[in-house]
Amino acid sequence: MTYSGHARQWAIPAITRKYLAATIALALVAGCDSGSLSQAENGPYAPGVDLSKEAVDGTDVGHRLMAAGQYELAIDAFTRAALVQGSTPEILTGMGSANLGLGRLGQAEDLLRRAVVAAPEWPGAWNNLGVVLMERGKIAEAEQIFRKAYALDNGESDSIRENLRLTLAKLENPDNTGGQQKDYKLVHRGNSDFLIRKGQ
Repeated sequence: MTYSGHARQWAIPAITRKYLAATIALALVAGCDSGSLSQAENGPYAPGVDLSKEAVDGTDVGHRLMAAGQYELAIDAFTRAALVQGSTPEILTGMGSANLGLGRLGQAEDLLRRAVVAAPEWPGAWNNLGVVLMERGKIAEAEQIFRKAYALDNGESDSIRENLRLTLAKLENPDNTGGQQKDYKLVHRGNSDFLIRKGQ
């Protein structure tokens, strides 16, 4: 700064004027609400999360992943759902069925046995337990489980009826193993069903 005579005139250096102008410009930009880069439709940043919308149910995500044959991802989705909802029979059944798809038969059986204890009137859980038992070669027990599922379902599910039929045929002719295992169907919700695809 320079001092000139009796008038006491103070001059602001050029570099200070530049910093002052830049600071004012930034303050003005920060104060503007309309049209920041993050909100621009074609801006470089991803849009923010809409917290007003309801989150997708983890069990729904798990069932979709099961139908797509993505069993590991389905287990992750069911696990996240269990953190919110607890280990419901539907989540236990989903996790058991996903483990079956991955060939983890012991884990699948344990989870499905827990599911039928938690929901003894749900035919879908009993059906899926029967499928696991067939995969493990426990044919006589599987037949009893399928009978229970069929009775609880009042014979309305084509999948459960077909699983029982295949199991009875297997009991009558245990030497006939010609591709029957792959025909067993899992029930994942209501009466909808899907086949487990091996070798994922």
